Amino acid sequence: MKHVLITGGSRGIGAAAVRAFALAGYRVTFFYEKHHEQAHEVAAETGADAILCDVTDAAAVKQAIGSIAPVDVLVNNAGVAHYGLISEISEAEWEHLFSVNVGGIYRCVNAVLPAMLRAHSGCILNVASMWGQVGASCEAAYSASKGAVIALTKALAQELGPSGIRVNCVSPGVILTDMTACVGEDALSALAEQTPLGRNGTPEDVAAALLYLAEADYVTGQILPVNGGFVV
Repeated sequence: MKHVLITGGSRGIGAAAVRAFALAGYRVTFFYEKHHEQAHEVAAETGADAILCDVTDAAAVKQAIGSIAPVDVLVNNAGVAHYGLISEISEAEWEHLFSVNVGGIYRCVNAVLPAMLRAHSGCILNVASMWGQVGASCEAAYSASKGAVIALTKALAQELGPSGIRVNCVSPGVILTDMTACVGEDALSALAEQTPLGRNGTPEDVAAALLYLAEADYVTGQILPVNGGFVV
């Protein structure tokens, strides 16, 4: 049974991924930071192991990953957003956003990598955003961080491919999660109308793409859009 570790697994895309991988027969461990009740509910529902771990804390990440079975599939999903003009984001907010969205991937990858290298096998999946591909007004920091995730995915695929490790990325569009809860209904409706498939996405849409990439043995270095055709 393959073991998957999913960061940010207590809600949204992460929780949907926990459910999808558990249903597909994987052993599932997930990290969460704040939402204890939701994490315990997801764990009880799926049989997954929930671990409290802040991905901005290198020592905590190393300790947590050292305490579990070797990871076959790492899903780097933990992320935060920031809405507002570039002139309004503080340096502390900018640094925290990058520490979670990019630094979290760096820390988790480095922690799982020794076992993957020994096994000459492994799969790393990152969650980016279509705004990392095309940018979004009033989301400069978020767009920049997700653009970094895309570049990191491509670079790691080339670096780790000779060691039998695949690295891919999903690039979600407008997904109906807590992260988009601050967006007004009119704006969400307008975004759905701009989407060729005529709707906004669900966490389950993204989870299905992650599961596909986890099992696509000859796919690496790819950015899989999950945006209903919003960006083509």
